[in-house]
Amino acid sequence: MNSLIPLLVAAPLAGAALLLLGGRALDRFGHWLGTCAALLSFGFALALFADMLGRSTDQRPVDQHLFSWVPVAGFQADVSFQLDQLSMTFVLLITGVGTLIHLYSVGYMAHDERRRRFFAYLNLFLAAMLLLVLADNYLLLYVGWEGVGLASYLLIGFWQHKPSAATAAKKAFIVNRVGDMGLSIAIMLMFAQFGSFAFGPVFDTAHQASTGRLTAIGLMLLLAACGKSAQVPLQSWLGDAMEGPTPVSALIHAATMVTAGVYLITRSHAIFDLAPDAQTAVVCVGAVTLLFGAIVGCAKDDIKKALAGSTMSQIGYMILAAGLGPVGYVFAIMHLVTHGFFKAGLFLGAGSVMHGMNDEVNMRHYGGLRKYMPITFATFGLGYLAIIGFPGPSGFWSKDKIIEAAFAKGGTEGWILGAVTLIGAAVTAFYMTRVMILTFFGEKRWQPDAEGNAPHPHESPASMTVPMILLAIGSVFAGGLFVLNDSFQNWLAPVTGHSEGNSPLPTAAVMALSIGCMLAGVLVAYLVYARSTVPVTPPVGSALTRAARRDLLQDDFNHAVLVRPGSALTAALVFFDSKGLDGFVNGLAATVGGASSRLRRVQTGYVRSYALSMFGGTLVLVATTLLMRSV
Repeated sequence: MNSLIPLLVAAPLAGAALLLLGGRALDRFGHWLGTCAALLSFGFALALFADMLGRSTDQRPVDQHLFSWVPVAGFQADVSFQLDQLSMTFVLLITGVGTLIHLYSVGYMAHDERRRRFFAYLNLFLAAMLLLVLADNYLLLYVGWEGVGLASYLLIGFWQHKPSAATAAKKAFIVNRVGDMGLSIAIMLMFAQFGSFAFGPVFDTAHQASTGRLTAIGLMLLLAACGKSAQVPLQSWLGDAMEGPTPVSALIHAATMVTAGVYLITRSHAIFDLAPDAQTAVVCVGAVTLLFGAIVGCAKDDIKKALAGSTMSQIGYMILAAGLGPVGYVFAIMHLVTHGFFKAGLFLGAGSVMHGMNDEVNMRHYGGLRKYMPITFATFGLGYLAIIGFPGPSGFWSKDKIIEAAFAKGGTEGWILGAVTLIGAAVTAFYMTRVMILTFFGEKRWQPDAEGNAPHPHESPASMTVPMILLAIGSVFAGGLFVLNDSFQNWLAPVTGHSEGNSPLPTAAVMALSIGCMLAGVLVAYLVYARSTVPVTPPVGSALTRAARRDLLQDDFNHAVLVRPGSALTAALVFFDSKGLDGFVNGLAATVGGASSRLRRVQTGYVRSYALSMFGGTLVLVATTLLMRSV
């Protein structure tokens, strides 16, 4: 059974290779080939999961060594896989949700001339993410990490004929390179400290390293996580990434790229548990991003960008939980899984709305769509209930566990973090209710497109609605399965550890506060958007609203703090190089050249000139000799 582990990666990787190299002969059925490759990988995952359930807890983790990548003295790099409860959770999410997104894409991309290439990139994305979560060492993880970055660049910029899409792809690629630098530095520090970058040796000997060295490694890992998971201060790429096709948004936000940072921190828990300052930094980043993304989501009229702000906020919840240590690791992954269902469903629902509205993304041009798109409305609505934490659906259970874990931090810090998570819950309910009202309720506000064609909203084909229905079912029931007899905690605790903490509030009180904040957010959104006419043109709004529409000035901040100083430094270096170094070298060359040209004039070739020079020199020599004697 262990031999199936490499096939998890090989199936989508082979699909990508065939689709990219097979040429136009595969255009007619390439989309089904890509979907079958993802489905095959999911089948392998289910078989491995069933086998893992049949073994005792201590026998569940398995290693699969393929070959030695760099076998040299003092530096051993292997291509080896590690399948344990943590990586299995991610494998099931990536392949399961990824397969549904592939199926949805069959209908969504039906009229795109480059559909075969699109499915090749989707397969490549799955293969890279699976390699990332299955690697048993940080160097191989880094290969998958960079593969995810490459695939995201190709998919975000898939419609490269649009300048906005090409720019968004480059922005995502560059911002993520900053985070990737953190991961590469962390790997170097690990090798310098432990002589290895394999998980086993690093985690087993982490206690022997100094706190300062572990803190440095932890902060570099956090920087990497901020890039991939779009956390402050490397969050600016996520909203622009919506320029890619909607299935790409669903894949990035639900099952692959943005979850990589949460996986990295959780997998590296042995390092963070010994570096409290690094853990505190993780908590701060998660708390700030949680509120940052929620505020941005409140002001966006573009349905996909509103959901992008939501993703940023929800990943903030996960990062915060991961920073809480053993109290929160399990719940970070629990919310990651439930988020994978409801956020994929929400994005696919947004794509279905766009499909029926001539690719219109402005929610102010929607309204009343529940009558025309009943399946989309129902499935999107169930995802909405899950993400706002309505009692019953999956998001209620996982988010409440994070809120409870925040309070369990104890002391003043616990109260502050608990308050932050509750505020985030209220704001989440507000902006998601806003999305529901603007899209599916009220009077229709449809506008003709640029060519004057009025939209005729209609339900999407079965290839799109079936994945939405399945994801909606997961959005409802996944959370209940996790909390039943603490099954998920018991499943993951052997890998990450788990502690109940010491919350100052009982579970029932936390639940009541969470539900109260959720209802408050829903009520405010209802009063603002459902009881008054929604203007087609957005009002000017307050200073905060205007800032939120511009992503809380994150691009302005990056431009002021990074771009301008970087440009000034580059200009200074260019000036120093051209006027300083080049000026010195060129000046020296000009001096030698000028002296040579003048000295050359002395060499006339005439004997009389040389005789005269010798006579003059002799006179000078005699005069000097006589002068010296007289002195």
